[in-house]
Amino acid sequence: MLQNIINKITGNDDDDDNGNNKKIEGTVVLMKKNVLDFNDFNASVLDRFHELLGKRVSLQLISAVNADPAKGLQGKLGKTAYLENWITTITPLIAGESAFKVTFDWDEEIGVPGAFIIRNNHHSEFYLKTLTLEDVPGQGRVHFVCNSWVYPAEKYQKDRVFFSNKTYLPSETPGPLQKFRETELLYLRGAGTGMLQEWDRVYDYAYYNDLGDPDKDAKYARPVLGGSSEFPYPRRGKTGRPQTKTDPNTESRLKLLMSLNIYVPRDERFGHLKLSDFLGYALKSIGQFLKPELESIFDSTPNEFDSFQDVIKLYEGGLKLPEGVLEHIRDNIPAELLKEVFPTDGEGLLKYPTPQVIEENRSAWRTDEEFGREMLAGVNPVSIRRLEEFPPKSKLDTTLYGDQNSKITKEHIENSIDGLTIEEALKNNRLFILDHHDAFMPYLNRINSTSTKTYASRTLLFLQNDGALKPLAIELSLPHSEDEKLGAISKVFTPAEQGVEGSIWQLAKAYAAVNDSGYHQLVSH
Repeated sequence: MLQNIINKITGNDDDDDNGNNKKIEGTVVLMKKNVLDFNDFNASVLDRFHELLGKRVSLQLISAVNADPAKGLQGKLGKTAYLENWITTITPLIAGESAFKVTFDWDEEIGVPGAFIIRNNHHSEFYLKTLTLEDVPGQGRVHFVCNSWVYPAEKYQKDRVFFSNKTYLPSETPGPLQKFRETELLYLRGAGTGMLQEWDRVYDYAYYNDLGDPDKDAKYARPVLGGSSEFPYPRRGKTGRPQTKTDPNTESRLKLLMSLNIYVPRDERFGHLKLSDFLGYALKSIGQFLKPELESIFDSTPNEFDSFQDVIKLYEGGLKLPEGVLEHIRDNIPAELLKEVFPTDGEGLLKYPTPQVIEENRSAWRTDEEFGREMLAGVNPVSIRRLEEFPPKSKLDTTLYGDQNSKITKEHIENSIDGLTIEEALKNNRLFILDHHDAFMPYLNRINSTSTKTYASRTLLFLQNDGALKPLAIELSLPHSEDEKLGAISKVFTPAEQGVEGSIWQLAKAYAAVNDSGYHQLVSH
């Protein structure tokens, strides 16, 4: 027993061989479990203890060319190999990568390794980045890109399998790997039942049936959003949480403080550094939940910005807390993390990093160039399409909505397309459109009956010689006030920099951007 432990520590515990077996050396790169930017000390100790008990991280190569008839023609499995020197490998003081050697006994029947199985017999999960095999006969170096969290084997119903960094069409996938691929896809789809846990890797969808909380009170009940013939979308990631007691069609909700633990496949969640940044900046907004006194630092419209200067304050200095509120924070939130969020002198609450676009020029966001850049580099660039006909035409049913075709004319844009005619610009693929007219028009009367107001929008863009998109015109439309069947009431706005026209042009761009963001959230996303 003592000798076994010594061997574990020194890494000299490989199975004996007669010296004739060929060895394949490999390197595994992984990141051990971390909490924010710091290592989970308990996890590190327990993993080393499991290593001493023989519960190690094992790997098996899977052949891409030779099948095992005894296992339904699945790829032949190689001998089990283990990560070496886990105990003696020092975990970085900050979150970082660790490299481990692994030595495989080479079996000629493996031929070409197309995948490998990994079993984590430790206490804690780790983030597996890569496996690289050196001097594989006939192949040279074989590289596996993994980038996935591997939980203890007891958490999985099936072994974790990773495939080599070589892509195949389904019809061209090597036969010995097909069964492994099919099993992997079935696992990712999920069984459709049960509450999903953090180690599950299920990518499934559900309707928005968790918007209400009928168990709290009947007035908090909400209808299901999505899933009907009229409104099939949006969809959300499936979580499998239990149904509410009072309404079997409504899924129970997580409490606010637990909302960061809502199920998302672990590989899709923020990494430790990103999550720490996210938490830090999110906590800067926690003030609104702390105490009613905070309202004293706002004016009579606490849910709105009254001026652009109010926005700039968030980046330049934040807000100064009244002393009473500051004392309340110190008494009730002593965590070290909040020292930066709530400075001791009360200055700088809600202070955020300055966006790059306004670091040099506070008005840079207002330019047409920035409007086009944000549209292309923003959340919904896939909705921008090449303009194929001018003026743009609607696809809405004219018997229900009347004439919804665009009212943009040649006169609106022809002086802004570098001397080209409309026909030339179309032929040369220089005209593009962000068209949210048909998507919004059927819902405008319902939206505008609330405190929220909006328009249906079309934005025409010109592709300049430098590759940038320049807005040419924005069309904002409303349903006819007497009857939707009478068609749209539209206004066309063109670029302007000064006076009333300049302000109206900024508002037109704002409506177009809001529609683009909303369409992204409800449809594209």
